Amino acid sequence: MIALTRLNGSVVWLNPLHIELIEVTPDSVVTLTNGHKYVVLEDPETIASKMIEVYRRIGLVAARVRDEGGEG
Repeated sequence: MIALTRLNGSVVWLNPLHIELIEVTPDSVVTLTNGHKYVVLEDPETIASKMIEVYRRIGLVAARVRDEGGEG
């Protein structure tokens, strides 16, 4: 789960596997796969970084890229 801040300052925890779309309107609007939308203070780059960190923790994304043909 990732913590994001709504415009009123409250924190909402979202499952990054359910995030379908992030729009800037100029606030960031996160749309989930079920159609629910959340307007948050974090910029898309920050949200994406948080998502990638969760993916790494659960093994969906490699922590680092290995060189082709190299050991590592």
